[in-house]
Amino acid sequence: MTKKDTVNFEASLKKLEQIVGKLEDGDISLEDSVKSFEEGIGLVKECQKQLSEAELKVKKLLDNGETADLED
Repeated sequence: MTKKDTVNFEASLKKLEQIVGKLEDGDISLEDSVKSFEEGIGLVKECQKQLSEAELKVKKLLDNGETADLED
């Protein structure tokens, strides 16, 4: 994950936390709740995609032996 990806990931997580908080408060209309839920689902999918890509990169690095011993 590049620094830009990390920033986007962190920003997405923060926004997702805000959405969850808003939904948990229950002080918004049904229409706004549905819109917020939809936005949250999109953020979750994007975060999962970024995490999967990062995991794949780590696996490739470990398979290629290009990293230092991680047990130290």
